[in-house]
Amino acid sequence: MYATANPSKHCTKEELLELLKESFVDETANHECTDVIVVLGASGDLAKKKIYPTLWWLYKDGLIPKHIQIIGYARSKLTITDLKNRTQPHFKATPEEKAQLDGFWKVNWYVAGSYDKGDDYQKLNKEITKFEKPGKKVNRLFYLALPPSVYEPVTKNIRENCMAIGDGWTRVIVEKPFGHDSESSAKLSNHLSELFKEEEIYRIDHYLGKEMVQNLMVLRFGNRIFSPLWNRDNIASVIISFKEPFGTQGRGGYFDEFGIIRDVMQNHLLQILSLVAMEKPVSTGAEDIRDEKVKVLKCIQQLKLEDVVLGQYVGDPEGETEDSRLGYLDDPTVPDGSVTPTFALATLQIKNERWEGVPFMLRCGKALNERKTEVRVQFRDVPGDIFPEGAIQRNELIIRVQPGEAVYLKMMAKKPGMSIDCEESELDLTYGSRYRGVTLRDAYERLILDAFVGSQIHFVRSDELAEAWRIFTPVLHQVEREKPKPITYKYGSRGPREADDFLTKSGFKYTGTYKWTNPH
Repeated sequence: MYATANPSKHCTKEELLELLKESFVDETANHECTDVIVVLGASGDLAKKKIYPTLWWLYKDGLIPKHIQIIGYARSKLTITDLKNRTQPHFKATPEEKAQLDGFWKVNWYVAGSYDKGDDYQKLNKEITKFEKPGKKVNRLFYLALPPSVYEPVTKNIRENCMAIGDGWTRVIVEKPFGHDSESSAKLSNHLSELFKEEEIYRIDHYLGKEMVQNLMVLRFGNRIFSPLWNRDNIASVIISFKEPFGTQGRGGYFDEFGIIRDVMQNHLLQILSLVAMEKPVSTGAEDIRDEKVKVLKCIQQLKLEDVVLGQYVGDPEGETEDSRLGYLDDPTVPDGSVTPTFALATLQIKNERWEGVPFMLRCGKALNERKTEVRVQFRDVPGDIFPEGAIQRNELIIRVQPGEAVYLKMMAKKPGMSIDCEESELDLTYGSRYRGVTLRDAYERLILDAFVGSQIHFVRSDELAEAWRIFTPVLHQVEREKPKPITYKYGSRGPREADDFLTKSGFKYTGTYKWTNPH
């Protein structure tokens, strides 16, 4: 279920899309456009690869009416033809969709301007007001596809020069990273709160838009079978993993500024953890859900360095590709001798009645053996085991976020035959099989739709952000101060061997006797 701008109303996804369409349509005879999307940073990588393709997909599928107007804004002096040539290679468009694609570009505009000069924003505002009619409701959505260094001047200028007038709303989507630590995050939050109401600020973490992350709510609170088991008495450990099979690929200079903890763990993985561990909210309304996420984050102790394993990949001399033969320090954009980790494993403890003593392990890394994001809930051993020693393995519930979205329960079953031999099998809900032919929406599509209808259910609130930084800031500062040398691991491996040892020490049992196969 989705929460709408009216917190007392909830709707299905189909109703949400209808509501979205209605929100764009002016209920007058001529149905003139009254909605404008402004993509700030339109010439950048994020806009090129994600934002413009997403807007095209929404336009193509009729999820935003054809009369919507899209304005790109950046410092580069571009024409619409330039913008089209930069972004369109990332579109998914068939020859049959050429007419639609032409229509999409007819509602696109571009304004060149600086990020810190009010005069340029007045020029942007003048471009927006071209589409307005006197007395009509006008809505403006600003997407900050920009580096965090310019958030403050950009949002200040939006407030001073580009706000909607009358009954129209203004909403601002802010991309991560939301600060560098607790202090910088608080500074940014205070700055934004002085300019906008909380309901006007949409802090986007695209993992909250993924199908299987959104499915956590239904799995946990819509199934009687899981509720009695979801506690320290039955669950031995929880591992939330993010693995990429490639390195920095020439973007090491950007990555080196943040490292894997800031890039993935402190935001994406911690957001998933909060949904896995939170108590049942009183409703599916955005504020009720976010209240429970904040409560569980407040119960998490600050992370200590002794509870972390840090790694950095080196090249595999026998690798099949040129990239795999290069290590992180071989990237020419990475500073010489950098000790920035490209792999991290951290164990968090939740000090509350439900979870005390259960390790929540967050694991993320680049240049690993596969692409995978998943939640692995491992249950405790069967008490009073009557079968031969080693025959029974722990049950596990796995929520595979990507690729090959699936939920499966690893369980023991009798092997077919005359004897009572045990084997590991699964109860499997693989989306590619169960929902064959159903299009799973991209995370950015969901989140931009949510922003238009005023649903903040999948966006990060300021107090969530503060708690996330409280947990990670001390260890991040310690790493920066002491500069511990990360453990090296080979490109294409599972990561440092010490990480597997750490998992075992923390209470996770890995047997290696079972591997899920995607049936799709």
